[in-house]
Amino acid sequence: MKIVITIGGSIIIKEYDHQKFKAYAEILDSLKDQHEIFVVVGGGQPARDYINIARNLQGGEANCDDIGIDVTRLNAKLLIMALGDNAYPSVPENFHHALEYSTSNRIVVMGGTEPAHSTDAVGAILAEFVKADLIINLTSVDGLYDKDPNKNPDAKLYTEVTASKMMEFLSDKEVKAGTYEFFDMTAIQMIKRSGIKTIIANGNYPENLLNVLNDKIGTTIIPE
Repeated sequence: MKIVITIGGSIIIKEYDHQKFKAYAEILDSLKDQHEIFVVVGGGQPARDYINIARNLQGGEANCDDIGIDVTRLNAKLLIMALGDNAYPSVPENFHHALEYSTSNRIVVMGGTEPAHSTDAVGAILAEFVKADLIINLTSVDGLYDKDPNKNPDAKLYTEVTASKMMEFLSDKEVKAGTYEFFDMTAIQMIKRSGIKTIIANGNYPENLLNVLNDKIGTTIIPE
């Protein structure tokens, strides 16, 4: 399959060390011979920290987004470093570059692309652009819940949800730089129009990337 994997920055850079990058590199390496892999990496807390500084300097939301994009690309460079020769050595700055780099038969790793697009949105647009078969969104929880599971122990996990229902969840969410926590409207709109199967799973455990392909875990978004 051709797979686009989005890894939340709050997962991969959470401990500010190399361990999670190394663990993900090993899993991705095990998949590359059977699948064509694209990875989009988020910015996490470092991006939010820099965005807050830029915002306090009256930088404007577009400039704040631009700062956040730079951080996502730094995280992408670290994952490329962890992957070594298995990854294309440069971070694509746009979707055309990502498609071009994929002809190397290496894993393509990128961060953000332009203001107002979260890395979840980048992953969804990339998936449509390269005609992917599957999107795997790795986040800090087990999938989509009816309410915040970190604050509500009785939160219900959806094993399946339609894209239209996801849009209802997102209708009142903030769209400021650095506030994307669980998909944004652009991401889900792209998933709905492209018809690409999408699975949300807990990325705190890199092995879940394998579990998504072999078992039914997380939340499957039905593109309708």
